[in-house]
Amino acid sequence: MIETITKQRIQSIDLLKGLVMVIMALDHVRDYFHYSAFFFDPTDPEQTSWPIFFTRFITHFCAPAFSFLAGTSAFMIGKRKSPAELSGFLFKRGLWLVFVEIIIISFAWKFDIQFRHVGLQTIWQLGVSMIVLAGLIHLPKKLILAFSLVIIFGHNLLDNIHFEGNVLWSLLHEVQLFEWTEGYYLRTAYPLIPWIAVMSLGYCFGSLYDSSFDAAKRKKILNGLGIGSLVLFVILIALNTYGDPVKWTNYGNTSKTLMSIFNVSKYPPSLLYLLITLGCSLLFLANAEKLKGKVVDFFCVFGRVPFFYYILHIYLIHVMAAFAAYFTGFGWNALVLPKFIIKVESLKGYGFNLITVYLVWILVILLLYPLCKKFDAYKQSHKEKWWLSYL
Repeated sequence: MIETITKQRIQSIDLLKGLVMVIMALDHVRDYFHYSAFFFDPTDPEQTSWPIFFTRFITHFCAPAFSFLAGTSAFMIGKRKSPAELSGFLFKRGLWLVFVEIIIISFAWKFDIQFRHVGLQTIWQLGVSMIVLAGLIHLPKKLILAFSLVIIFGHNLLDNIHFEGNVLWSLLHEVQLFEWTEGYYLRTAYPLIPWIAVMSLGYCFGSLYDSSFDAAKRKKILNGLGIGSLVLFVILIALNTYGDPVKWTNYGNTSKTLMSIFNVSKYPPSLLYLLITLGCSLLFLANAEKLKGKVVDFFCVFGRVPFFYYILHIYLIHVMAAFAAYFTGFGWNALVLPKFIIKVESLKGYGFNLITVYLVWILVILLLYPLCKKFDAYKQSHKEKWWLSYL
């Protein structure tokens, strides 16, 4: 993939990317197929169950891990490009991702040719983060690291600042829904702070994967930082004063209280959310470099073509849900959505149990695997085609 990085080192990164891509699909299948998704938040301790809570919680690891690794990949691409060339690539790819989010992916979620509800979600934040990183890479590495850490550790100081109806503030730090004209809405699902810092932090970690960097030292650093992140998570949880806009609640019931503790905020991602997700990701990277075998190869396929997979999986899940709605009496056209599916009142009563959700998820992965494998092989054998770097 990158000539100066060993195959083994790249494989550990591809493996984590692939795992989070596959896990991510579980959450999206749940949105489109789970009966209870229309009635309550899967992480609400007062209404959910552990299987439902875990199904949602495990997918929290996807966006932080992928944003972080996108920064790491940018560093490695920069090993064979000049800073100016890398800036140009990141800027153009960032613009492309913003376009894809607003047009191609928004349509995939809704199948609505009127685009009545556009959400600025994970691909949007990846795109803008790349555009910002295109400028940051010209700063000294220590300054980029300081910038990243200050934002990640300090952004929750902004939690009590609210500007209702302010688009700029919503893009930066507060999820809001805007009606820009009658019947047409824009939702800032992924405010940019601190996603930008997660990607720039990943860029700083890219130097650990230089071919000259000692593997044992890299493992020690990643393990130390991963464990440190989880220890800090526990300390902040015990204090329950800073790190998340929603403080956990003691329900007088161990099960509900544990759910409340782990119900960390994703929109925008709180410090607690990032500590537990990135902490576990760092531990995985530290200890996954020597993993081999068919299972590893399976997940690495998805990790090498994540963007291709991402677009396909949303369209496939939505088409399958339309068939499910048709055969359960709701009609396929019920899945032409004016807003996000779980917010559509007329679909209450549609859906299936959690076991069916997992079976559909497995089917989605098995259907997409051969397509992703063929595309991966095409990319590997046609590295001279510049446009493949945008897919």
